Amino acid sequence: MNLSNLLNEISSLVWGPITLTLLLGVGVYLTFGLKAFPITNIAYGFKSLFIKEGKATDGDISSFQSLMTALSATVGTGNIAGVATAIFLGGPGAIFWMWITALFGMATKYAEAFLAIYFRERNSNNNIVGGPMYYIKNGLDKKYHFLAYLFAIFGMTAAFGIGNGVQVNSVSQVINIEFGISTTVIGFVTALLVGLVILGGIKSIGNIASKLVPTMSLLYIFGGLIIILNNYMLIPDVFSLIVNSAFTGTAAAGGFAGATVLSAIRFGVSRGVFSNEAGLGSSPIAHAAAQTNSPIKQGSISMLEPLIDTLIVCSITAFVILISGEWLSGINGAALTTSAFNQGLPFFGKYIVIFGLVLFAFSTIIGWSYYGEKCAEFIFGEKIVLYYRILWIIIIPLGAVIKLNLVWLIADIMNGLMALPNLIALILLSPFIFSKTKELLNNSKELKNED
Repeated sequence: MNLSNLLNEISSLVWGPITLTLLLGVGVYLTFGLKAFPITNIAYGFKSLFIKEGKATDGDISSFQSLMTALSATVGTGNIAGVATAIFLGGPGAIFWMWITALFGMATKYAEAFLAIYFRERNSNNNIVGGPMYYIKNGLDKKYHFLAYLFAIFGMTAAFGIGNGVQVNSVSQVINIEFGISTTVIGFVTALLVGLVILGGIKSIGNIASKLVPTMSLLYIFGGLIIILNNYMLIPDVFSLIVNSAFTGTAAAGGFAGATVLSAIRFGVSRGVFSNEAGLGSSPIAHAAAQTNSPIKQGSISMLEPLIDTLIVCSITAFVILISGEWLSGINGAALTTSAFNQGLPFFGKYIVIFGLVLFAFSTIIGWSYYGEKCAEFIFGEKIVLYYRILWIIIIPLGAVIKLNLVWLIADIMNGLMALPNLIALILLSPFIFSKTKELLNNSKELKNED
């Protein structure tokens, strides 16, 4: 067995029934334990973005910037290529399971950010740090502290794949094919631009993300909605296809090889998690830096991520692909999304996807750079941060030119392994999340006024 086949086997095991059941199961468990608070209080989540706290607050960036930083890392190639791959491998039914993952993922996101604020701390440079490493260390017994180091190792490693090499490679290939620009040039230009942002730290990342994420998301959403509304008669049929295929599978047709219900569930859940990262433990690292002393407020803001990322952006990609009929052509990945958009909006469609892919990938690179460096800092201390940033920038041109099959596989494995220590921590800390949320809700003036 060669290395590629071995990694494929490991990836299938890591993203197998146990992990997927855990990811969904923890989300369901937290949703019921929180009495569906994340789903029933979406309006409070949006309102929280603009609530100003009267007392002095800790944190380095605003709550809005923390959400944009988290979204900058999640709204990436998964929303374009990932959705297309989910349909290609799992059929239209995979989209239904992406929705389910996102719906219950809102409770997981709430819990992660809640804990990130509650158990965060200051490092020796007086900067706020937090995330799974810290809520494991500060919230659990010493016998579980090894989980914090496991998470940090997996996160630090996964970042170079999922958050760096994979992103820049996707961009360089598309731009090279469409515009003939050398992948080497694309790699170095991307490295320069990323370097200008990340060397300024979380404040610089938050500032750029708060401008870039809304712009790129609205452009992509607007283009997709034009196509969907132009074909509004097909919306009921597409919705019916998604729901029916989720429970019956999809027969082979045209260039589509067919898909079982199990395939729909597997690829729907895994690509849904790849898209919104609920349960992976990445986004609470950004939310920990928010200028707030309210875990409920930040948790409510964090739970908006699956709503925006998966239920809105990914759904638009899926509907455009299914309306076009291109999913039956045998094309996969970003090429499938590009072809579908170009059919719906001749000439302009493909440029919306290309421009979206470039901006989405760039935002993911800057967002994940922060996640990776904080994981490295947890293990090696603050002295590693500058070296990590430099290595991050060096990897970008390499990722643009090399074949990434092995990198994809290693990143996929590390990405899945990240989730396990985090999910264990969420289960162990769930009684605290439930009781503390109930206590804080009883004292929350904002929610009482809203009720």
